[in-house]
This record gives sequence, structure tokens and C-alpha cells, in this order.
Amino acid sequence: MTKDLSIVIPVYNEEESIPELLEWIFRVIDKNGIDSEVILIDDGSTDGSWNVIQNAAKKELRIIGHRFNRNYGKSAALQTGFDHTRGNVVITMDADMQDSPDEVPELVKMINEIGLDIVSGWKKTRHDPLGKTLPSLFFNWVTRKVSGIPLHDFNCGLKAYRSEVVKNIRVYGEMHRYIPLIAKWSGYRKIGEKVVEHRARKYGTTKYGMKRFLTGFLDLLSVTFVSRFKKNPMHFFGTIGILSFLTGFIITVWVIGEKLYRQFNNLPRRDVVDQPLFFLALVALIIGVQLFLAGFLAEMMIQSRSKKDEYLISETTKDRTT
Repeated sequence: MTKDLSIVIPVYNEEESIPELLEWIFRVIDKNGIDSEVILIDDGSTDGSWNVIQNAAKKELRIIGHRFNRNYGKSAALQTGFDHTRGNVVITMDADMQDSPDEVPELVKMINEIGLDIVSGWKKTRHDPLGKTLPSLFFNWVTRKVSGIPLHDFNCGLKAYRSEVVKNIRVYGEMHRYIPLIAKWSGYRKIGEKVVEHRARKYGTTKYGMKRFLTGFLDLLSVTFVSRFKKNPMHFFGTIGILSFLTGFIITVWVIGEKLYRQFNNLPRRDVVDQPLFFLALVALIIGVQLFLAGFLAEMMIQSRSKKDEYLISETTKDRTT
């Protein structure tokens, strides 16, 4: 049965915040008369989060819980949530209560009435230390320049999507930061932004450290490459391979031709193998062939790839047919 709204919440060791967050969510959606479901994905929590989710699901039929058998990461949790949504609009938020459910009605309105594909939250005023906010500003600036998407806060967990978007993209690894970019490369270009409230953490501690900024830039390079060339990797590897091969070939012909010219004209000459330029040309030839073969093999893998990756769910609170 289709719903007006699905709210997807990744959970990792947030047992204290879940009851208060759920009470707040249902207070908001009931007040606004939104037919909703709330999907919580326990990403292998080691505290009592799953017990809290189970108890909540027993009391409230609109709550669906899924539990991973281990910690896969936020991207896996979001993708699993996306796969199980039935709402025309899908909203994601973090379980730490730093995202305000009061933003939900306006986010739904921006998708339904303005016709946007994605609305990304912008935590314009943040309650985080400078050691977290300053790297985040730089990270978002770089991402804007690379992606061409004018968002201020790519990493904000509070986002809204038209259902079609989340059903036609795949999020893996640590790519959850770049869902707008993944969606853009999939043809969903109506991307908006809304200033949202950012609340100070009430329970627990942050699960992210400085490491995420280094991995974030690596992920940006990865998602940019994959988004551009996942359907035709030969365009990337083949182009560079041909350029490298031609460069090596031209240098080789020039080196050999110069020797023959000097030989026929009785000019001083060196053996081809005594010239460093010859070995550079040889390396360029070999690299060119290898890159071309890499592109060819990548094309073959795409043509014969198996079904999409799946994450192992060990428990579910209820059958989705109910």
C-alpha cells in the first residue's frame, strides 16, 4: 500500500534518543495528517537500539525496523531503507535528534508542490566545534566546485526525495554524502535546498571523526569517476590508453628514424637502446596497451555483471505485507 511519506532513519548505538525521536516524529505527522511510515535500519548496533526499535514497532504499526547482522555503514543503511520505502516522498534523518522532525511538513511540500526531485537540508547555524565545522565548510566548497551543484551542506542527514529518485539510484560504500551528485548523474537535476534547524546532541557521542574528511574527498573522486564512466569505462581508459600508445609510438618512430638518417649520412649516432627516450617511449606503449585492455575488460564486466549488491538483514520487526 502506497504511503504519502516514508521516513528512513539509520541507527547506530542511539538507544537513548530513539523513543524521544519517534514520539516527536509522530506528533508532527499526525498534526499535519500525513499518511506515513517510519523505517529504522539498525546498522549493527552494539547497545540496546534493536530492542528499543522492536518494542516501538510492537506499539506502533507505522514503524518498520530492519537489523543488519553487522555494521555496514550509513550508505548501506540508507540504501536498504530506500529499497523498502512505499512513500511518494522519502525523507532521511539521523537518529541522534540533531535533525528536527518539525522540518518534515515543509520538506514534503517542497517535493509535492514545487516539484523538486531532492531537497537537501542546510545546517546554516551549527552546534558543532570548530574542528568539525571548518573542515566541513572546505569540504562542501570543494564538492560544490567539482559537482556543479550549488548546495551548502552535502553531508546534512535531513533530506527529502521524490520516490522515483531513491528507487533508481544505488548508494554504496560511503557515498551517502554524494546522493545529490549520484542523482544528478542519473538525470534528476531538480535539486533544492532548505535551511534547517541543527540541534545540539542530547544523547551519546558523535560517530564520526576527522577521518571522514579524508575519505570524503576520496569518495568524491570515486563517485565523480563512476558517475561519468560507469556505463562506458572504455571512454576513459581507452582514450588515455590510445594517447599514451600514440605518444610512445611517435617517439619510437622518431628515435629509430633519427638513427637511420644519421647512419645513411655517416653522422655520429648512438644505439637506440642507449637513449633514455626510447625506454620512456616503450613504457608509454606498454601503459597504453594496458589501459586499453583495462577499458575493454571493464566493458565486458558491465555487460555480464550480476544482480545488484544486497545487504544481509538478520531480523525484521514485521512482514511488509501487513
